[in-house]
Amino acid sequence: VQLQASGGGLVQAGDSLRLLCESSGTSFNLFAMGWFRQAPGKEREFVAAISRGGGRTEYDDSVKGRFTISRDNAKRTVYLQMNSLKPEDTAVYYCAADRVISTAPVSKDVFEYDYWGQGTQVTVSS
Repeated sequence: VQLQASGGGLVQAGDSLRLLCESSGTSFNLFAMGWFRQAPGKEREFVAAISRGGGRTEYDDSVKGRFTISRDNAKRTVYLQMNSLKPEDTAVYYCAADRVISTAPVSKDVFEYDYWGQGTQVTVSS
């Protein structure tokens, strides 16, 4: 499975961005998908995740109410809609895939994810 993240950029506080992560694999619907981020000098942290069918989502408290994760299995793409961006959201954002059974809970653990994209930079100026 290869993942390609895109959509990052330089925006001002309060603006919105939509990140995309496209998968090259044909078994995209067998993976829960997650977004993580890593700021300079910090560890990679969980942002949001979505179940295989899209019916279950999880968010870090810092982004609840501002970010929305969604997926389109037909397009093998997962999205992260980011609204009301803050300077503290500045980081490299990574998408990741977690091979799971259909009833598995959505994981927030970076070590659970099997495949990672290359990352896309999001910079929010104040």
